[in-house]
Amino acid sequence: MVNARFAIPASEVAELEANLEQKTKLRPTKSCGVPKVILSELEHDGCQPGGTTRDSCPWVESTADPSALHKHTMADAAWEALKQSIVYFRGQPIGTVAAIDKSQAELNYDQVFMRDFVPSALAFLMKGEPLIVKNFLEKTARLQSREKMVDHFKLGEGVMPASFKVHHSHPTEKTETLLADFGEIAIGRVAPVDSGLWWIFLLRAYTNMTMDNSLAETPHCQKAMRLILKLWLSEGSDTSPALLCADGCSMIDRRMGIYGYPIEIQALFFMALRCSLSLLKDSSDDFVGQITKRIKALSYHLHSYYWLDFQRLNDIYRYKTEEYSQTALNKFNVIPDSIPDWIFDFMPSRGGYFIGNVSPARMDFRWFCLGNFIAILSSLATGEQAEAILDLVEERWEELIGEMPLKICYPAMENQEWQIVTGCDPKNTRWSYHNGGSWPGKSHNSWICT
Repeated sequence: MVNARFAIPASEVAELEANLEQKTKLRPTKSCGVPKVILSELEHDGCQPGGTTRDSCPWVESTADPSALHKHTMADAAWEALKQSIVYFRGQPIGTVAAIDKSQAELNYDQVFMRDFVPSALAFLMKGEPLIVKNFLEKTARLQSREKMVDHFKLGEGVMPASFKVHHSHPTEKTETLLADFGEIAIGRVAPVDSGLWWIFLLRAYTNMTMDNSLAETPHCQKAMRLILKLWLSEGSDTSPALLCADGCSMIDRRMGIYGYPIEIQALFFMALRCSLSLLKDSSDDFVGQITKRIKALSYHLHSYYWLDFQRLNDIYRYKTEEYSQTALNKFNVIPDSIPDWIFDFMPSRGGYFIGNVSPARMDFRWFCLGNFIAILSSLATGEQAEAILDLVEERWEELIGEMPLKICYPAMENQEWQIVTGCDPKNTRWSYHNGGSWPGKSHNSWICT
């Protein structure tokens, strides 16, 4: 059924078709040199491209771009798949499952993952359907308050679940409960570090898109946010403002050598801290002061030790070792011989990026797309650095994108390195899964926003 609001009288159809070719002329844009159809001019005729049907808007069928219909069909199919993935709890939508392909049982793919729901949530917000996002934020905030035990060890209060699912206790009575996984049943038994950080970001996105502060100001959301921040802002014996993490604690949830201080977590941490400053209701305590100081320290740390460009690579190659002084340049005692050979061919004279990890005697020079794009989105990267990251993508298009859009990391590990670092993981073979594979949901969403 066509919405009456967007229906076009028959007398106007001929006029629209007559003017169609003039109004939908292709205009070249600077994006990769590919012409695009500009539809903004058509909105004043009373038809909004979003939310219409082909019957009510003739230009969809007769567009000058022969690929427009294909793109429209793909968008329709994507929205249909997203709607099929919605999970309901007591009649209300609360998230989307990780996968809807039921051709084979895939362990926990029938659950709602915190990190995986973020791109879906942003799509719903842009579509003008914020209810599912609101329900997700409320339910996960309440799941956080549950006691979290792993082999007789109690996890911190601020830990958010990696995923959850709707459990039907008594099918005949239709009793539903939510079962959360905090790492105690996950593969590898690793608690998620990124879940709470994504939760704060999503709360900020919801507040901005809906212009409604009421959810963020509720006691349970304020408490959830403070518990997350308290957990990651706690003082310890670490000399770095970055978050120390185990392998498999983020989107890369399998052994991939990201233990230590991975850039994805640090960029997420920076973004969550910035979001929290605008979301915290009571700023009378010293909590805001702690956040501000941590943002400053984290920014300095990542800019000083994670940023890599051609000049910086030359400096590292000439590092002296075994320096013991306040003025040491090689503060982490990185041995120049440990610099991989591929980086010298990969690093262009124009461009730069935040490397994967920095810890004592170790620099992970791999490119991780999500961490770098989040650095741009959160303004962790300066304007000049943001341009350099995009310049790098352009200069190394074949390596980073090629025929497989937006590889999660580059280069992929193989042979003995793959055996040692991944533990011979059959899922993470060369150019597969996390090892140089492509995850459209996360990486593409960050790329589009960037």
